[in-house]
Amino acid sequence: MSTHDPVLPIWSCGGCGAPWPCRTRRRELRAEFDGAPLSLALYLSAQLVRAAEDLTWLPAGALHRRFLGWLR
Repeated sequence: MSTHDPVLPIWSCGGCGAPWPCRTRRRELRAEFDGAPLSLALYLSAQLVRAAEDLTWLPAGALHRRFLGWLR
């Protein structure tokens, strides 16, 4: 269990206050989904959709970079 879970509806990190997923949570997610990159992408895609409903003022490209752009 991580302390770096999102605080909704603002989607900040509960552990460090950075935009979620923060650097620490990204590292944790890579470890949790080790060997299953497609599952990680699907999980983060679902979170992106949820965040887009809450963060309507953020451009779609910014949300995409934040949630999926680091998966490369």
